[in-house]
Amino acid sequence: MATPTYTPLASTTLSSSASSVTFSSIPQTYGDLILTWDVDISATTGQIILRFSGDTGANYSRVQMRGDGSAAASFAADGATQLFAYSSPYDKFWGNIQIMDYSATDKHKTGLIRNDNVGEFTVALASRWANTSAVTSIEVFTDGETYLAGSTFSLYGVAK
Repeated sequence: MATPTYTPLASTTLSSSASSVTFSSIPQTYGDLILTWDVDISATTGQIILRFSGDTGANYSRVQMRGDGSAAASFAADGATQLFAYSSPYDKFWGNIQIMDYSATDKHKTGLIRNDNVGEFTVALASRWANTSAVTSIEVFTDGETYLAGSTFSLYGVAK
C-alpha cells in the first residue's frame, strides 16, 4: 500500500460566525503545508486574507490571474502587510494554498493559491512571504466581514 503524503494536522468547522481562524503550533516535520477552505462570508465582498507567524510587516507579494469563461484579468502587488488569497464580489467559495518548504529558515516562502466559485470564476495566485522564519502559525481572516457558521478550514502536512 502506498504511504499517504498528506497528513491531516487540524480542521475547523465554524459553529458560529467568526472573523478569523488561527492554526498555531504547526509541526515543523513536513515538506509543505496545504491549507484548504470552503467558506460562506457575511457580505458579497468576500475575502480570504492570510498572515504567517504573526508577521504584520510589508513582506507579502502576489501575482493573480482570474478568468470567468468570458474574460480574464491579472493583478500583481508587493509590499503588503498580509496576503490576500482571495477577494471578490462573491460570498461563497472554496480554495487552497500550498506553502512550499514552510519550515526552511534559509529562504523566503512561496505559495500557490487556487480559488473557485461554482459557475462564476477561477483564480490562481503565486505568492511570496519575504521572511526566512519558519511558518509556525497561519491566521485566516476577513476585512470587516465574518465567516459564517459551517465554513470549514483544514490544514495538512505534505511528506518530504
